[in-house]
Amino acid sequence: MTETVTTPDGRRLAVQQKGAPAGHPVFLLHGTPGSRVGPAPRSSVLYRLGIRLITFDRPGYGGSDRRPGRTVASAVIDVAAIADQLGLSTFSVVGRSGGAPHALACAALIPDRVTRVAALVGLAPRGADGLDWFEGMTASNIREFTMARGGMTAVAASLGAAAAQIRDDPASKIHGLVMEAPESDRRTVSDMGIRLMLLRNFAEGLRDSSDGWVDDVLAFSSDWMFDPAVIRVPTLVWHGENDVFSPVSHARWLGRRIPGVTLRIERGVAHFGALDIMPEVLIWLTRE
Repeated sequence: MTETVTTPDGRRLAVQQKGAPAGHPVFLLHGTPGSRVGPAPRSSVLYRLGIRLITFDRPGYGGSDRRPGRTVASAVIDVAAIADQLGLSTFSVVGRSGGAPHALACAALIPDRVTRVAALVGLAPRGADGLDWFEGMTASNIREFTMARGGMTAVAASLGAAAAQIRDDPASKIHGLVMEAPESDRRTVSDMGIRLMLLRNFAEGLRDSSDGWVDDVLAFSSDWMFDPAVIRVPTLVWHGENDVFSPVSHARWLGRRIPGVTLRIERGVAHFGALDIMPEVLIWLTRE
């Protein structure tokens, strides 16, 4: 069931909860493009783990109002607003793929509320010292992020057409991912349950426009408005070594940058390996 949370500046956010109502609260921040109904463990698994999982559409996706000009750090305002309405003083945060930088922002900027954070198959900041940001990245992602140099108009024109195609045929996005993905990702996405979750995820996130996708790409390509080096809460950075969507070098950079981080590089897996590891990550997030 979807709830609506209103932020301090009057925007509406579409929020969903599942799992154990009295369980440990964990925010799961979706990928790019994505939505609150993206891949997540089944409710029965969450109940068994004692997890109250909270997801929401980032601004411009699905049922959430757009916030033009948002940065990665902007996610903190939305997470805090949702937590306030749900009566949560503290919580854990996990972000997968495009959600990972936003999860790190919460750990950096509201450390009094975030107990633990996990960043799965995420990106490092654009312009990170000593990192070749595009090395090992698939051609479609390179095109998206290169286009960001032309500003919103260029990104909106390209992703608007891509989003329209996905609205007409959500399976086309999965087909495109499979064409570029390594074998381990193809095996994961071949699972019918995963495919159905991804189809629903893309269809909901892009149901009305490409705004959320556009704003994500621009945010990743701009100043994050925080430095991962300031993070002091327990942090897990997990990455599949064969990832071509978010290269593993990004995780290694974050591993050098974040003090006391637990860095896990998994051999033989890639981007969608983060779906398989999620229950284990949720257990880690609930440790005292």
